[in-house]
Amino acid sequence: MDAKADPKDPAERAAAAAETVGAPKGGRVIIRTVGLKKSYLMKDVVTEALRGVDVEILTGEFISVMGPSGSGKSTFFNMIGALDSPTTGRVFIDEVDVAQLTAEELAYLRCHKIGYIFQSYNLIKYMTALENVTTPMAFGGVMPDEARERGMDLLDIVGLKERWHHRPIEMSGGQQQRVAIARSLANRPSVLLCDEPTANLDLRTGQEILDILQRLNRDQNVTVICATHDHRMMNICHRLMWIRDGQIERIARRDQVHIEVGSIGGETE
Repeated sequence: MDAKADPKDPAERAAAAAETVGAPKGGRVIIRTVGLKKSYLMKDVVTEALRGVDVEILTGEFISVMGPSGSGKSTFFNMIGALDSPTTGRVFIDEVDVAQLTAEELAYLRCHKIGYIFQSYNLIKYMTALENVTTPMAFGGVMPDEARERGMDLLDIVGLKERWHHRPIEMSGGQQQRVAIARSLANRPSVLLCDEPTANLDLRTGQEILDILQRLNRDQNVTVICATHDHRMMNICHRLMWIRDGQIERIARRDQVHIEVGSIGGETE
């Protein structure tokens, strides 16, 4: 779809949406998908992981993406994180068509624009917390002295400044996830993509991780997009997005969602 065919330009759409989702005023569209489809061929069997996804996400939004296993959440994340290419459709990040970027430009985008937080932490086992956090900075061209200072500041933000010299084996799961969050912020991204960030944590530690993500969103205006089954996300996100069978089932503002025992109901957007 040509952007010129849209009835409103991205800035107009963003301004209208910001009034309804509670996102910071002045937000603009930072991620946009158009007719996003992804199919996989395995032994002559075609599996449609995404079946036409159209969505717009604003700067400063906190989005929770929910859906059953196999619904297409991870595939959607891979698409908007520029980690995989759609079969058809387009992904725009800051109104740049990702499909038009060279390999070098894609690498720069992943390094500087997007931070990734994984369910299994993905820390390098033989490195200290500080070394894990500063490794992406080396790829981003940050000089060693600045990288160390920035890394310590990031560990301070997640409450682990005093444990900068500890390796993953010396840390709890919650502490490892905090290091992973600090690492995701290494090159000052505009967007954080979080894949089940609380899934492997106990309730108290999981809440601490949610509190950190909320502060980053509120205080630094980082756009946070979380794939999750954790219903506590509903208390801090601006919008919720349900994916089922590779399609957007519905999108709702937080204030439109009502939680009841055994069910979730509410108006849709």
